[in-house]
Amino acid sequence: MKNFHSIDNSPGSGKGDTQSDFTASSLSFQSPIAREDSAIAKRQLLLYLIPVIGFFPSLWTLYCRQGSREQQAASRLSITLAFTWFLGYLLLATGAETSEFFALRLLILNSFLTSGYFLVSLWLIVRLFQRKSGRLPGFSRFAERVLGKYLS
Repeated sequence: MKNFHSIDNSPGSGKGDTQSDFTASSLSFQSPIAREDSAIAKRQLLLYLIPVIGFFPSLWTLYCRQGSREQQAASRLSITLAFTWFLGYLLLATGAETSEFFALRLLILNSFLTSGYFLVSLWLIVRLFQRKSGRLPGFSRFAERVLGKYLS
């Protein structure tokens, strides 16, 4: 790349002839291809974080060992969230079916669990739009430890 030189001969500067180099790499322009790749990666992260539906592309990404480190971390988190929700949902629904006394309480707790899963997923998507970390303290570490062993 060519270097562009500018000479500062202003009388108030007191520096005389000064040269400052501007290289193309110091400018913060991205090529259209790099912007398109980052937009595709962001869309994939959004797809992974969609409740219930994002489980399947996340599982495929980890199974095929594809994607960047950020995509794999989001996939692990998505799978762990979905699996935890599904397991809790099944246990609470089974408990509500077998118990006469606690049936209504367990169904209400089940709805809170489902609402919480959807709200956490939505919160992670909003954080992704804000360009913040898409990690959940404790939960992301658990996902990396457990799923990192078997699917990565």
